[in-house]
Amino acid sequence: MDKTEHLPLRHIPMQSLSLRLARSTIRMVHGPRWTIEKVNPVHDLVICLSGSGLYHVGEAREEILLRPGDAMLIPAFTRFTGRHGGGDAPLIGLAQHFSLDLFGRGDVVAEMALSRAVALPDWPQLEPLARLFRDQPPGRALTLSQHHQFMVLLLAYLEVAFLGWQTPTTSPANLDPLSMQIMMVASRLATDPLGGGVQDAHDGVPYNSDYFRRAFKKKIGETPQKFRELKRMEFAASRLAQGMAVKTVAAELGYTDPYFFSRMFKRHMGASPSTFRDRAAGQREMQEAR
Repeated sequence: MDKTEHLPLRHIPMQSLSLRLARSTIRMVHGPRWTIEKVNPVHDLVICLSGSGLYHVGEAREEILLRPGDAMLIPAFTRFTGRHGGGDAPLIGLAQHFSLDLFGRGDVVAEMALSRAVALPDWPQLEPLARLFRDQPPGRALTLSQHHQFMVLLLAYLEVAFLGWQTPTTSPANLDPLSMQIMMVASRLATDPLGGGVQDAHDGVPYNSDYFRRAFKKKIGETPQKFRELKRMEFAASRLAQGMAVKTVAAELGYTDPYFFSRMFKRHMGASPSTFRDRAAGQREMQEAR
């Protein structure tokens, strides 16, 4: 199946997501005689650092050969077997049991159609993080830093593996339809700051507009219009950080009055566009001088 959509999770507010790591990270070091057969009650993300592992997953016994830089998701309650992938080098990697809820209402990963295993993007940059996450000494409670590190690795996997959304079901374990619609509208507003606006993002939403606006604000913390304004100002900030002129950025966003754009930008970003651009330029100069 070809990728049909962009992963929306990067663009919705962090407070909407709840990541739970079910146990300390499993430090995989497996020799040629290693085998496993298991079912986990939570999702399991497996990342290969060196060597290789051969897995068979699900009732269809889908065969997956993991090599360095590959990541595989084994969904909750899915039977799998694994063994060493061949050769003399041990299989070294990590496995992390987790759940990811949206709005505290249900398992968002279960709603996704995903490729079982993928090569992680930018592996030379991600590998040190993966090794750091794996090698931290286990404690009684996983730290905030470990949660952040794993979220980076999980999003890297999902960004490549995401194919689209599953057909909605009536299972209570899945997201309620309203929460799913809120997430999709938030994603549309965030990923298309130059687009048609709130009304276009609402197209196809099967709820009364006033009711949906109130539900959106309760979940996200802002109305759809305010959320769109914030995402447009974040887009403007990225343009200004590249050195673009304030008038050019204002025009790109459709503002005919640069002074009104400046007031909007300062309200959301805490500094005027020119001040923000100058600070970004100064930071670039400092980095280049190092």
